Amino acid sequence: MQRPPPPQSLLDSIPQADSGQRREPAPVHLWDPPLSGEMDMHIARDGTWYHEGDPIRRKPLVQLFAGILKFDADAGRYYLVTPVERWGIQVDDAPFVATRLTVEGQGEQQSLNFTTNLDDSVTADSEHPLWVELRGSSAEPAPYVRVRSNLDALIHRNVFYQLVDLAVEREMDGVQRTGVWSSGVFFPLDGL
Repeated sequence: MQRPPPPQSLLDSIPQADSGQRREPAPVHLWDPPLSGEMDMHIARDGTWYHEGDPIRRKPLVQLFAGILKFDADAGRYYLVTPVERWGIQVDDAPFVATRLTVEGQGEQQSLNFTTNLDDSVTADSEHPLWVELRGSSAEPAPYVRVRSNLDALIHRNVFYQLVDLAVEREMDGVQRTGVWSSGVFFPLDGL
């Protein structure tokens, strides 16, 4: 049996989805090819993907790239990865932005369901934590939710305001904290 020819480019390496269907993220955690170089691609804080300085306007293409995105915690870098290539890219903050929130249930039994700018959906739970970092001298809150495999979404300001409206107080380790419940887990929003 004859093997298919090796891929000629990054896009040739990506398994194809059926036409009209949303592609599931690739199993990038299984791939660790050598570094191929740096790609002139970056993701802005607002979730816009740029290639060679121009925004990528086709959402399906951005979703394709997002499906092969990997964060290497040891290197502190983001890469586009296939079984045969690994290209470094720049990310200003988080690769995704959580743009919508739906709430199911109430109180400790509620579930907070986030949708990203690329139509990924995630429910905040123990595997997909929600947290807030305080940044800069003004201690401006920067809220995040884990989407998948070390890839996070910055929570859009409007969505964060919705979370604040849902916030309750709870004592944790002898300290009064302000936060929200999702999937039976309490997530502090006060950034302490």
